[in-house]
Amino acid sequence: MSTPRTIREYLDQLRAALGGADPALIQDALYDAEDHLRAELAENPGKSEADVLAKIANSYGAPEEVAAIYVDKEQVVQQALRPPPPPPRRSAIGRFFGVAGDPRAYAALFYMLLSLATGIFYFTWAVTGLSLSLGLSILIFGIAFAVLFFGTVRVLALVEGRIIEVMLGERMPRRPPYTDRELSWRARITAMFTDPRTWSTLLYMVLMLPLGILYFTLAVVGITLSIGMIAGPFALVLAQFGVIEGGIYLDGQSVVPPLVIMPLALLLGIVLPFAVLHLARGVGHLQGALAKHLLVKSASG
Repeated sequence: MSTPRTIREYLDQLRAALGGADPALIQDALYDAEDHLRAELAENPGKSEADVLAKIANSYGAPEEVAAIYVDKEQVVQQALRPPPPPPRRSAIGRFFGVAGDPRAYAALFYMLLSLATGIFYFTWAVTGLSLSLGLSILIFGIAFAVLFFGTVRVLALVEGRIIEVMLGERMPRRPPYTDRELSWRARITAMFTDPRTWSTLLYMVLMLPLGILYFTLAVVGITLSIGMIAGPFALVLAQFGVIEGGIYLDGQSVVPPLVIMPLALLLGIVLPFAVLHLARGVGHLQGALAKHLLVKSASG
């Protein structure tokens, strides 16, 4: 690989050296490299880019060396952050109930409960911002407002990425998208508006409202139904003995379900929480893949 003479050449070589690495890792590496190289260039105003790159080649490293370091560190960090795997279960019953020992399942369940609030916020922000941007486009400051709005969209994408990575375990960017700082401000604004990732992020924010409602409903119904089925048989027995008041009424008449239904309801109530955790884990995988597809810039982008 030839020695880069400009920052753009260095970043292009770094992107190529990272190759098939995770797109989120590539985005972080490009941002860090450009930030470091331009800081070095600013500290040496009398030197050309080629001279500065040659000077810091030993301190920061060649593109292929930096790529190897990033990949190695990523493996170490992911291994350290990854929760210990649950013990392997051979039987189907063991695998079903073994989900109780998976921390990711509980984190995904909490994400399902949280998604209603985040979904409402993202949807409101996206729709309101787009509406105001279109409505103010006929005014002088309309473009400035639109640029500010799309800037906040990128910030929210990073925030959602951190939530996804912490709760669902999907590697997401920790730095903003890489943009060529050699471009003029007009070209950079045009690039932001024409970047497919900008519009896919808005699509993600809009989709989070129906998805958040669905996730929240599934989680709440699953949790409350399991609690009700476990507590219901005991409550009916206590009600029959007059310990507590209440029962099941149909047309004003107290109805006592057959005795065989009570142990079945109790059994279903015990099994249902584990099914909810399996559902939450599946939702976590799907949501992580969706966020990765819509929020992360592709490796070739």
